Amino acid sequence: MGIAGATTENRGDGLATMRVPFVDLKRQAVDLRAEFDAAIASVIERAAYTMGPELQQFEDAFAALCGCSHAVGVSSGTDAVKLALLAAGVRPGDEVIVPANTFIATAEAVSHIGATPVFVDCLSGTGLMDPVGVGPAVTPRTTAVVPVHLYGQTVDMDALAEVASRHGLAIVEDACQAHGATYKGRPAGSLGVSAAFSFYPGKNLGALGDGGAVTTNDPDAAELVRLYRNHGQDDKYTHRVIGYCDRLHNLQAALLLVKLPRLAGWNEARRNAARDYDSALAGTHGLTVTRLGDGVEAVYHLYVVMVEDRDGVRQRLGERGVESGIHYPVPLHLQPAYDGLGYGAGDFPVAERRAQRILSLPMFPEIETAQRAHVVAALEQALA
Repeated sequence: MGIAGATTENRGDGLATMRVPFVDLKRQAVDLRAEFDAAIASVIERAAYTMGPELQQFEDAFAALCGCSHAVGVSSGTDAVKLALLAAGVRPGDEVIVPANTFIATAEAVSHIGATPVFVDCLSGTGLMDPVGVGPAVTPRTTAVVPVHLYGQTVDMDALAEVASRHGLAIVEDACQAHGATYKGRPAGSLGVSAAFSFYPGKNLGALGDGGAVTTNDPDAAELVRLYRNHGQDDKYTHRVIGYCDRLHNLQAALLLVKLPRLAGWNEARRNAARDYDSALAGTHGLTVTRLGDGVEAVYHLYVVMVEDRDGVRQRLGERGVESGIHYPVPLHLQPAYDGLGYGAGDFPVAERRAQRILSLPMFPEIETAQRAHVVAALEQALA
């Protein structure tokens, strides 16, 4: 169908000349350079590098965004999942249910604390954790479940909460791709006992390096995360628990404070781009668009479609200047790192089928109408 108001130039061989990056981090950096420079200079002038005032300011502001009483800045999204699980009472020898269709960091965090990830399949329409599969995966050792709000939309939390309540499981959200997403009007990050966010540079809210946060409405959980992230100390050289060096650096917090007020506008720009894609790709033969769950307002960290001959389509897109991604090509139960858990091909057929067909199209707040139009035209040509 195409996107109205945009044209694409072609070379003599019929291939389009426009380059569309998968994500363009330079645009934001250029636009915000003066404010970044001022934030960095302020931190340097005061030598406030660790546990400084900018960190507290960012934590307060991010907690408010997530509708939570507490946000605790940590060193990465992976560490955020790890510390949130520890604060929820997960211990070595426990089992934690995670989706097979996600990045390995979710399962790694479980493994890092000596617990065992137990995988469940995803829904074919959304790619998100299937709550129906959670109940049968529960054993006497299961203490928590980690729904991953993949691609920037939330899991069906009502269905999951019913299963978790029935089995006495703590829900720890992996919201690392869902900054600002909502489920039935409630923000991601406020839908479980706690939640983990990532500020990896490519996220909807990204630092200029690694970073993360744990959000919660439980003051005891927040206090535990604050202890764990900083060597277990509540005052200098008094260590209540064996902790970690998992702090969010004050410099990154200062940079995130520059970005945070713009997040809502950036998310709306992503939604506008997604609406363009939805409209232009509707009815395209050989392509399935990831659907939204009921009650979800997504923030489109990724825009994911499914196609046959995915690798061939991706190559042909590249020939037309369009970069793309695959999120994720190998389900977790088939990763070599988890061979020892005894899973095999065929255990989670929906995740396995998606892994062979999923393709992520360019998505970032600054993507222009002409670029979106070129992506659509190139995709239609690649499918043909």
